[in-house]
Amino acid sequence: MRRRQFLSLVTAGTGSVFLASCAYKLSLNGASIPPDLKTIDIQFFENNAPLVVSTLSQTFTEALKNRIRTQTNISIVRGEANATMSGAIIGYSIAPVSIQATNNNAPPIAGASRLTITVNVKYVYEADKKLSFEEPFTKYKEFTGESTAQEQNLIQDIVKQLTDDIFNRAFANWN
Repeated sequence: MRRRQFLSLVTAGTGSVFLASCAYKLSLNGASIPPDLKTIDIQFFENNAPLVVSTLSQTFTEALKNRIRTQTNISIVRGEANATMSGAIIGYSIAPVSIQATNNNAPPIAGASRLTITVNVKYVYEADKKLSFEEPFTKYKEFTGESTAQEQNLIQDIVKQLTDDIFNRAFANWN
C-alpha cells in the first residue's frame, strides 16, 4: 500500500494562494482509500427478490467481504466501524433472450436465456458523507440449455461481476 498526497493551488477572492492537500492510500489494484478508513461493517444482504435462491444471500455477502479483505487493508468488523455497507438482493430472474423455432407446429423454445441479479447497496462512509451512496447494481449472464444445470456457475460469475462493480464504486471512484 502506498500513500500519496495530492497538492492543489486554491485561490481566495483576495488574490491569495493557498495549498490544499488530500491524502489517500493507493493499493496495488488502483483503489484510492482515505487513510482514516480502517474498518468496515459489511452487513448480511437479505434476498428480497421475488424468485429466491436459498444460497444467494450467503454467497454474495461472503464474496463481497472476500473482495475487500483480499484487495485492501481495511478490517471487516461487526458493529461500530468507519464505514458500513448494507443492502439487499432485490432482483433475480431468468428470461429468454432469443427464440428458436421448432418442428411440427410445436411452440417455440428459448434459444438463449439470461440470468439477471440486482443488488441494492448502501455505502456510508462516516468521515465524508459525499463519498457515501445508495444505488442498485445489476449484472447478467446469457446461457443456452437448461438453467438448473448451470445455475450455480452462472451465479458465481455474476456475483464476481457485482462485487467488482461495488468495490470499484466504493473504493476506486472517489469524486
